[in-house]
Amino acid sequence: MKDFLRVLRLMRPQAGWMALSIALAALATLAHVALMATSGWFITAMAAAGLAGVSMNYFTPAAMIRAFAIVRTGGRYVERLVGHEATLKFVASLRPWLFGRLEPLAPAALEDERSGDLMTRLRGDIDRLEFAFLRILQPMVVAVIVIGIGIAYAAFHDAAIAMALAVLAFAAGLVLPLLVGRLSAPSARRVTANSSDLNALLVEHLEARAELDIYDPGHRHRAAVLETSDALIDDERKVASLAGLASAGVGLCANLALVAVIAIGGPQIAAGTLGGPDLVMLALMGLALFEVVGPLPVAMQTLPGFLASARRIFSLADRAPPVPAVAMPESVPETGALTFENVGFTYPGAGAAALSDVSFTLRPGKRIAIVGPSGSGKSSLVSLALRYRAASEGKIGFAGQPVERFEPEALRRRFAVLAQSDHLFSTTIDDNLRLADPAVSRGRIDQACALAGILDFIKEQPDGFDTYVGAHGAKVSGGQGRRLGLARALLKDAPFLILDEPTEGLDPETEERVLEGVLEATRERGVLLITHSHACLELMDEVIVLEAGRIVERGAPGEVFRRT
Repeated sequence: MKDFLRVLRLMRPQAGWMALSIALAALATLAHVALMATSGWFITAMAAAGLAGVSMNYFTPAAMIRAFAIVRTGGRYVERLVGHEATLKFVASLRPWLFGRLEPLAPAALEDERSGDLMTRLRGDIDRLEFAFLRILQPMVVAVIVIGIGIAYAAFHDAAIAMALAVLAFAAGLVLPLLVGRLSAPSARRVTANSSDLNALLVEHLEARAELDIYDPGHRHRAAVLETSDALIDDERKVASLAGLASAGVGLCANLALVAVIAIGGPQIAAGTLGGPDLVMLALMGLALFEVVGPLPVAMQTLPGFLASARRIFSLADRAPPVPAVAMPESVPETGALTFENVGFTYPGAGAAALSDVSFTLRPGKRIAIVGPSGSGKSSLVSLALRYRAASEGKIGFAGQPVERFEPEALRRRFAVLAQSDHLFSTTIDDNLRLADPAVSRGRIDQACALAGILDFIKEQPDGFDTYVGAHGAKVSGGQGRRLGLARALLKDAPFLILDEPTEGLDPETEERVLEGVLEATRERGVLLITHSHACLELMDEVIVLEAGRIVERGAPGEVFRRT
C-alpha cells in the first residue's frame, strides 16, 4: 500500500480540486438518495390523504423534490468537470515527472529495457495511475459519507431498519469488494504485465520483420505474440466475469435491503409505531443507498493493476542515475584539455573491469587513436568521456577541473560525437543534419557531406536533402547512415570530435579517403578516433592500443607499428 500512498503524495498539488470533487460527488449522491426517499414519501402520503379524505401541504415536499433534482443534476455535472480537471492535471504533471527521472538514466541505465516496455510505462502505466482518484479513492470516500449519513437517518426512525441496512451495506460495500479484489488480483496483475510484454513483442516483431522472415520460418516469435495476446484476453475475461458477479452481488444486496425494510417495518405499521409513507421512504432510501456501493467492487478490482503499474513506474523512477547529479555545478569552459588519469571502470554486476589504469590527455589540435579489438573497452572509454557513466577509479578532468563539477549535459556540448550506433531520426536528411546546428548554411552542409563521402549519394536522390531516411535510417544503407552521422558530427562547432568506428561498413579505399579529408578539415579540434582498423593511423599524433581494458602499447604511430 506504500505505492498507493506515494501516488497520493504526487497528487497533493491537486488536493483542492480533489476535495471539491469528493464534496460535490457526495452532495449529488445524497441529493439522489433524498430525491428517491422524498418522492416515495410524497406519493404514498398523497395516496393516504386521498383515501382518508384529508388535506395536506404538498407545496413543501414538491419544492424539495425539485430542489433535490436540480442539486443532483447540477452537482453531478460540476463534479465530473472538477474531478476530470484534477485527474488530467495530475496525469499532465506525472508524465514530465517520469520523463525527467528517465532522462538522466539514458542511455547507460536503460540498456536492459525494451523500447516497447518503456513506452508502455510512459503511456499505459501512467494512464492506469489516473484511476487512483476517479475509480478508487473518490468512490470509497463518497460511499463512506453517503452510507454513514443514510444509516444515521434510518436509525433516527428505526434502529432495526438501520441495523439491517448497515449489515447489508457492509456486505456489499466491504466484504464483496474485498472478496472480488482478492479473486481477481492475480489476473489483474497479469493484465498489466501482459499488456507491457505484448507491446514490447509487437514493436520487436515489426522492427525485426526482415530478420524474422529469414531466421524464424517456424514463426516462434509470432507464436509468442499470439500466446501473450491470448493470455491477456483470458485474464481480462476473468476480471470482467468477476466484475459481472460483483455487480449482481450488489444488486442482490440492494433487493435484500428493500425486502428487509419492508419485513421489519410492516408489523410496525400495523402496530401504529411507523407511518406508511415513512416505510416507503426508508425502503426507497435503502435501495438508493446501494447505488453508491456499486463502484466499490470495480475499485477493488482496479487496485491490483493500479498498484502493479505504480510499482513498475517507481522501479524506473527510483533508479540511481549512473552519473550523480551536481549540487552546485560550475560553468564549463569553452575549451581545454580532456584528461584521463589512471581511470578504471567496472560495469555493475560484472566481475572483470572494462577499463583499468587508462591515462591520456587530449587537447584541441591533438589527434589520438584508440585501437583495439571488440570488447577491449573502447566504447566504455567514450561513455566515460561523455559522462554517461562515472569512473570507478582514477580521475577524469576537463580544462583542469574534475568533470564531477560540471553538469554532464553542459559538458557534452563541448563534444561532437559519431557514436558506434548513431541514431538517425525518422525524418529527412536535412533535418537529421541540422540537428547539429539548425542555423547552419547550405554551403557548410555540402562541405561536411563531401568530407563524409555522402554528398554524391544525396544529390542522386530525387528529393535531395529532403529525402526521407525512414525509422532508424531504414531507407539508407549502413555505410550511408554512418556517413550521414559523420557529416552531422562535422557540422557541430565543438572543440572536440569523438569518432567511434567512423568508417565501419566502408571499403578500404573509401575509408582512407574519408578519414584523410576529415582529419585535414579538423586540424584545430581535438580528435579521438576509436577504431580497430589501421587506416590513416600515421596521421595521428598518438596511438593507444587497448586489450582487455588495459593499455598495452602507446606512442607515435611509427613507434607503435615498429613494436607491434
